[in-house]
Amino acid sequence: MPLDPEFVADCPYGPGAICIDELVEVDKDSGIVRARMSTRPDLPLTRDQRAHPVRHPRHVSGGLMVHLTGILGFMHTYYCLGLRHADGWIGYGGRIYDARFASLAKMGSPLEMELRATKIRQRETQVFGRYEFRFTQDDILIYQGDQAAMWMRVSPS
Repeated sequence: MPLDPEFVADCPYGPGAICIDELVEVDKDSGIVRARMSTRPDLPLTRDQRAHPVRHPRHVSGGLMVHLTGILGFMHTYYCLGLRHADGWIGYGGRIYDARFASLAKMGSPLEMELRATKIRQRETQVFGRYEFRFTQDDILIYQGDQAAMWMRVSPS
């Protein structure tokens, strides 16, 4: 399904930085979010690559993939935990325990992305989340990560 306009409006990043085209699945009970992103030459960072067909083919940047883990984290808190940026909730990446770029995400086939919450500790104004990420393209592993984030509710000033 395409992205919900209410999620896009609530996200602390504008549509050009969300990059994800489609929310594929939300399993609230298991803490899983699956999404899809088309791979195209106009993606942030990708559009500025000085590509060479052999030495440096155009690909989805690793830095953009790490950013996408944050967007998936926002999706998880929005759809699974019911937290809203408009209500004062904001999240920040806290630690990357492991990040492995197994292959280049090439232009063409979409990038299939999965977030799996492995630990959620929720308090009134704070949520700690630990997540496993798995990104694939044509069933080839592209990125695998183990990361943590802290979500905080701040009073508007």
